[in-house]
Amino acid sequence: MKRMFEHQTYNEREETPLEKAVGEKWAEGEILLKHLPRKDGQSDAFFPMLDDAIFVGHVVTDLDSIAGAIGAAHLYGGAPARASEINTETEFALNLWGVDLPPPVEELLAATPDRNVCLVDFQQQSQLNKAIPMGNIVGVIDHHALQSNTIVTEKPIFVDIRPWGCMSSIIAHSFAVQERYLPKNIAGMLLSAILSDTLNLKSPTTTAWDERVAAMLVQYLGVDDINELAATQFRAKSRALSLMTPYSLVNGDMKQFKFTGADDSYTVAYSVIETTDAEASLARVLDILPEMRAVKADDPSVHAMLLAVVDIVNLTSTLVICGRVEASLAVAAYGGSIEADGHLLRLPGLVSRKKDFIPPLTKAVKDGWQPPRLSTDGTLNKSTSMTDIPHSEVIVTPEGKLVRADD
Repeated sequence: MKRMFEHQTYNEREETPLEKAVGEKWAEGEILLKHLPRKDGQSDAFFPMLDDAIFVGHVVTDLDSIAGAIGAAHLYGGAPARASEINTETEFALNLWGVDLPPPVEELLAATPDRNVCLVDFQQQSQLNKAIPMGNIVGVIDHHALQSNTIVTEKPIFVDIRPWGCMSSIIAHSFAVQERYLPKNIAGMLLSAILSDTLNLKSPTTTAWDERVAAMLVQYLGVDDINELAATQFRAKSRALSLMTPYSLVNGDMKQFKFTGADDSYTVAYSVIETTDAEASLARVLDILPEMRAVKADDPSVHAMLLAVVDIVNLTSTLVICGRVEASLAVAAYGGSIEADGHLLRLPGLVSRKKDFIPPLTKAVKDGWQPPRLSTDGTLNKSTSMTDIPHSEVIVTPEGKLVRADD
């Protein structure tokens, strides 16, 4: 089979890492492709607990959780849902591939409160939509580590957790091995999610299976230029970032993690901004810092709030520091020295929250890190940064932006 992305424009320039990764796994992707039926039909797969279940991802919804919910719902005969409002990258992909936005999970559960639920792209309680009863959960499809705050069920459930770079890779692979028909628009969503979650197959979390599945989907969809598809998707995301409010930048891709040490446990909120123009995001640090502090003020269970600006072109990151607890934790976990009046820590070569950012925090807490204490001489040494916190209500503007009421 002729590779669909081999055409004149590629012969005029050097092959990109994305094209190289897809090209190297082209033959293996072609083998997987043979298992995808060309038309809809019956399947021998038998997972009764997933039949008519709601498939839903984590709060602070991203592209992988939406694409995976859509794909898994079609694969197993259920209904997709969203746990929160979508980001601009997800909106771009839905429009590109002509897929409807899944309804809020609250609506589906309000109609049928005892309906089964399968979680996709997560299994942490802190990332669970509060409308989902733990007793309704009958399945988990994920690619993240099992940590101390994992969901707890009273009965055995369906579990498909693989150490792959993207949950949508798992779903696409399952379509092939179960020989289920995969609609082209859903295949497109899964491919976009793989490109997003693996940073164009360049993230350290990327596995050979992500590359094989991407190669399969490129052939299945007849994508002429995989590099242009990825570039267009990330350009759309970066353009949208420039228009986002500080509140949206901080809360748009935030997850909470619980770390347990010898004597205590700590909850860390960790936001990520992935962009092709990191300097533009870093230029807004002084606007971002108050919203980071607001996360801690609004949720007393959060001990630290970190935000990483990920440069997806140069594969490097910069950590934004909003207070002395964060500074102490960041240096303990990553080393280095804090710059820009105590606000920035360079993280060269680190780009993945799952593989690069979280494991060092886990180790630092296990090794005995503790938050800085107040002085023992009766004076308060609490950082004055916590006085710079927005307190006004978050509202939606007529243009659909999330802003503070007094902005």
